[in-house]
Amino acid sequence: MAVSGFEGFEKRLELHFFGDDSLSNINNNMGLRLLDFESIEQVLRAVQCTVVSAVGNHFFDAYVLSESSMFVYPTKIIIKTCGTTQLLKSVRPLTHFANKLNLKLCGCRYTRGSFIFPKSQPFPHTNFKEEVIYIEENLPKNLVYRKASVMPSKNPCYSWHVFAAGDQNHRKKSNSDVTFEICMTELDRHLARKFYKKAGDCKTGDSAGKEMTVLTGIDDINPRAFICDFAFDPCGYSTNGIDGDRYSTIHVTPEDGYSYASFECVGSVYDDDVDIVETLKKAVQVFKPATVSVSTTSNSREVWTTVARAMEPLGLKCRTFAMDEFPAAGTVVFQTFTAARRK
Repeated sequence: MAVSGFEGFEKRLELHFFGDDSLSNINNNMGLRLLDFESIEQVLRAVQCTVVSAVGNHFFDAYVLSESSMFVYPTKIIIKTCGTTQLLKSVRPLTHFANKLNLKLCGCRYTRGSFIFPKSQPFPHTNFKEEVIYIEENLPKNLVYRKASVMPSKNPCYSWHVFAAGDQNHRKKSNSDVTFEICMTELDRHLARKFYKKAGDCKTGDSAGKEMTVLTGIDDINPRAFICDFAFDPCGYSTNGIDGDRYSTIHVTPEDGYSYASFECVGSVYDDDVDIVETLKKAVQVFKPATVSVSTTSNSREVWTTVARAMEPLGLKCRTFAMDEFPAAGTVVFQTFTAARRK
């Protein structure tokens, strides 16, 4: 817990690995999913969070954490944590455990917004320069293509921080994936109250979470997704959605004065634009925030138009647009939107 309030803005780390295909076809296509739970707990102890719920399918495993979420694919892991967690302390142990599975780190991406309570963050998250130095010191030397950038906005409270690194063979991503990271602040107070447990409510975090999912319409954002949700005491909410090989995740800090919610999902540049627009619109409508920042990471420069089409019908006007190229990650587009007027 931060001194002034709980830090909703997450730190996000995505690590990519590769293996020798001759080694039992990368451990029978399971790869990182073969990590035992004790190893996962050890990594999360370094970060200072724990697993509260987990689910998996044929493609990946999804964990709800005491502070946000983690997704484990055979050759990719994504960890997203909020509060005063020390996320970057996971890089070294994760690389160590992956090496034991004959998997080598070939790509790294770290992203975050601007903290609401930056002075409450512990090392190595005291500032972006410290974070970059710390990551670089803990990456193997083969990740030679490295770039760090702070993508600006008109309001410095909403800058977007990106670090990406890749090796010689994996620096150019040829896939069609698009990652959408949406950060929302100043949530509608009436809607934010739905993420509080009622006084005297004895429901478990799982059952209270399911209630909130239905009550808020989160279950309608992607009706195809299997949802793993959790409600915290006395307030706060996390959910992971699983739809085939794609994940989505929502995290809510509803307290007045520093209310925050995030929505993240993965799509493809080949997806029907209408579907993506509807998904993003539904996610933002759950919270009716005054300010929204959206980062998209892909190999396409045009994805930002899809985001704009989703936000504008909600009365959210684009205030900032920034684009940057990262040799190990592709194109990152950062946009901020604010409500034209707040009732």
